[in-house]
Amino acid sequence: MEYFNNISYTISNIFIMTFLYLFTSHRYSKKVTQLICVSSIFFLTATDILKINIFPDSGFCYVAVSILQIVTIQSTGILISKRRNGKALFIGLSASNYTLIGGIFSPILLIATKKPALVLLIKFSMHLAILFLLKKVLRNTLIKQIENEYTTDWWELCLIPVFFYCSFTFIGFFPYSLYDNPHNILGTLCMMATMCVSYVVVLRYIESESKRKDIYYKNALFETYIKGLENQYYLVEQSEQKLRILRHDMRHYANMILHLLSQGEYGEIGNIMSHISNVADENKVKKYCCNMVVNTIVSEMMERAESFGIEAELDIMVSEVLPVNQYELAAVVANLFENAIICVKGYGQGRRYIKANIRCSGDRLFIQMKNKCQEKPAFDSQTGLPKSSKGAGHGLGMRSIQAFSDKIGGAIDCFCENGMFCITLFAKF
Repeated sequence: MEYFNNISYTISNIFIMTFLYLFTSHRYSKKVTQLICVSSIFFLTATDILKINIFPDSGFCYVAVSILQIVTIQSTGILISKRRNGKALFIGLSASNYTLIGGIFSPILLIATKKPALVLLIKFSMHLAILFLLKKVLRNTLIKQIENEYTTDWWELCLIPVFFYCSFTFIGFFPYSLYDNPHNILGTLCMMATMCVSYVVVLRYIESESKRKDIYYKNALFETYIKGLENQYYLVEQSEQKLRILRHDMRHYANMILHLLSQGEYGEIGNIMSHISNVADENKVKKYCCNMVVNTIVSEMMERAESFGIEAELDIMVSEVLPVNQYELAAVVANLFENAIICVKGYGQGRRYIKANIRCSGDRLFIQMKNKCQEKPAFDSQTGLPKSSKGAGHGLGMRSIQAFSDKIGGAIDCFCENGMFCITLFAKF
């Protein structure tokens, strides 16, 4: 019976690591990730020998080794994951639950058939079939949600696989297995069905919530973009009206200049020319950068800043063709501007100040936003970014900035010193 348990546990270990490998967005190269997973398989197999073959009758050994194995599996999942957060933990816990299905069917089949070799073959085939089905149906959705900037960490969701795992362990494996208590088989199968349905419901909810937030932010971005276009259209229309008046008055200015020339009033002629030049300059439409989308967003934000009497100092150089998605970059700029405006708009006159430095060319991106800050903001212990003071459901803009930085392989730094808050995003392509 020991050889059966050894092989059965080894099969489970192999498929746990395969699940983690397939359903995790990798931090390291393919070879390094595979090496980590294979090393974990050997370690888990060695510890299985410890509790099955060396100390088979020790309850303490079983519990201690099982805890060590759980820590190893979850640590491996977090280690190889690109984002080490609640989502990575959820995938690791789900990997353990996935292999529990085969682990539960093994004793049931063994009781029914009394043929260990056949049971092991069926268990392997079952793991493989379920893994293939999950990969085909859920993998892309899971990876997408893991990398999605609009979904928060899944720390609360981790309780679902934790409680299912504990329930299965105490009903089907410890302290008595299904061999000892075959009466628990029906209840275990019902729990297994409940777990599968729960996962489907949870994943559909996550996907639905992600789409809702995605639509909300896209609508917010396009609303800002449309307002910027409306403002630019209004400015162009106003400029054209004034230039039409200037063109109409040019013949009068020309007559005045001719009259002054005949009198030798060259100084007065210079004043007229200076006036014409000033009128023409006043009617120029402000262009902050070459990229239309970013320029439109900045125009809208500047309009908003001016409405609050905020002094804004800009230094922007963004090329027409960008190495990143221009709408995502525009969303980052809009979020940073909006956060700065919200922070300073309630300050007294002379303290409403924002400074933006934005550079984006073919090989690098640099964004630095500074604003006056009377109270030091609270920073998130994990990301190092400021947390929203409005509580849960807020601060999504900052998470969007973090996700954009992660996507392009950038780095974010922020600090608050001498009454000035500064946030910097840098990426080299």
